[in-house]
Amino acid sequence: MSGLRNRLLVSLLTAVAVFGAAGALQAQTAYPDKPVRLVVGFSAGGPTDLPARFIADRLGTILGQRFIVENKTGAGGQIATVDVLGKPRDGYNLLLCTHFESINAAIYRKINYKLADVAPISQISRYYYGIAITNELPVQDWNGFINYAKTNPGKLNYGMVGRGSAQEILALELGKMAGIQTTGIPYKGGADIMNDLITGRIHIYVSPTLSILPQYKAGKLKIIGVTSPQRLAVLADTPTVSEGGLPMVRFGWLGICAGSGTAQAIITLLNRHITAIVKLPEYSEMIEKAGSIPLSSTPEELARILTDTYEQTIVISREFGLQFD
Repeated sequence: MSGLRNRLLVSLLTAVAVFGAAGALQAQTAYPDKPVRLVVGFSAGGPTDLPARFIADRLGTILGQRFIVENKTGAGGQIATVDVLGKPRDGYNLLLCTHFESINAAIYRKINYKLADVAPISQISRYYYGIAITNELPVQDWNGFINYAKTNPGKLNYGMVGRGSAQEILALELGKMAGIQTTGIPYKGGADIMNDLITGRIHIYVSPTLSILPQYKAGKLKIIGVTSPQRLAVLADTPTVSEGGLPMVRFGWLGICAGSGTAQAIITLLNRHITAIVKLPEYSEMIEKAGSIPLSSTPEELARILTDTYEQTIVISREFGLQFD
């Protein structure tokens, strides 16, 4: 009798385990069963916002649930990052992550997150930087600019969106490698920089190409170099910085991230669908028009990019005293 009881107990426990596992699997595969937030740390309608909305719209269609883009601007993207990382890490709070997550972690001593708190899902685009100069400078190309800067040490200035921004870091790197002296002028935003560059109040702006292409095409400024490994299709006549003698390739990127601890099944699901969306012709057309490259990745590849960006920035920030509380 006891043997029968034991066999029944084993059968019951096995059934419970099977149904429990099935229930857990069903709960995972039910994701998402409520709206998902995708938080963007920059303003609506901008070069980070538009790709985010495209991705969110297509994910909503594929997964049958609303993906809502929320813009939480300020502090170089930190407000958005902290918002997402402060919420439950269940896949319902996603971040339009950028190189700013790594940069901020490198230059701020008292930042409210660690890079390990970010769980990469997939890259969605990559973009390179252009060296834009005002038309008021009497030079036409990279070599002419370098020669002019060397004969006028300390007389040229560059625009940057705050201390420790990507624009400042890249301008400092370029200055060191080229052996020129320039002065950084902080601005609240790229639009203010552009106005002063066009009028000649500042001389240089190291910017993502998507932000300077319209003014370049309108003849309002010059682009004398790009930080890509090869010339960009939208700037085929503009040489790379490497062609000008500086072995420097730098890029920014956009991606989709979550908080660490998010279930791997959710990360894998989102990565698979985002990868497919990035391959859509209409997405590629939108991204390429802005001078960027549509590009997806594995979570592991994006994690390496986050780490590499951090390590590059920490070296520059320490060398030039770009570490803040």
